[in-house]
Amino acid sequence: MVERDQLVAACDHQLRAAQFKDFTVNGLQIEGRTEIRRVMSGVTACQALLDEAIAWKADAVLVHHGYFWKNEPVAITGMKQRRIKALLAHDINLLAYHLPLDAHPELGNNAELGRRLGLKVEGCLDGEMGEGLLWSGRLSAPLTPAAFATRVEETLARTPLVVEAPGQAPIERVAWCTGGAQDMITQACEAGVQAFVSGEISERTTHLARELGVHYFCAGHHATERYGVQALGEWLADEYAIEHRFVDIDNPA
Repeated sequence: MVERDQLVAACDHQLRAAQFKDFTVNGLQIEGRTEIRRVMSGVTACQALLDEAIAWKADAVLVHHGYFWKNEPVAITGMKQRRIKALLAHDINLLAYHLPLDAHPELGNNAELGRRLGLKVEGCLDGEMGEGLLWSGRLSAPLTPAAFATRVEETLARTPLVVEAPGQAPIERVAWCTGGAQDMITQACEAGVQAFVSGEISERTTHLARELGVHYFCAGHHATERYGVQALGEWLADEYAIEHRFVDIDNPA
């Protein structure tokens, strides 16, 4: 068992949450009971995840995508009311970490994705390690776009959408940023990589990839961001001898 405030402070410190200017509140978003024995993690604090947490009698829910996003309506009505009511009725804490969890050099989404794809991290292209969101790394041996797409599919259990850049060399260096980071492809190109991986694609991304000469892999927003929150949950379980369970609510996006 760990006190809620101690657990929140540990997460805030580990992820350096206060250093990030984000689109949402990082840390404790909904306050529940003071003693925590069970933490359920998931990508997004959707109703399906909350239902799982209630059934498991979780004391806290830990997510990457929580509530209270910039420019969203402030009224607590409809879907938002039902979600928050469920947490309050069962005295469950909600902790959410967005950009801090993307950037963390060991537990973050980018760190975990790079590790799973077998990339030797070279560094961040938009800041220091632990602060930047666009990472670069190198494959142990060059791969064709098709072979790299197969690796992505086998790793994430999801077929990526691939935009090949005509006439380009095999892939040796890769840049990546999980989630909705498709517009970082220009910065990735400037770093001299042969491929860029993100979670989402826009109409313009196809033309940018072809004209910039960078193979692009859209691997899914949800699929690329499943791993950081799991790593953070396991870290908490090891630190405080509490139970942790990750629930993957399917999302094709």
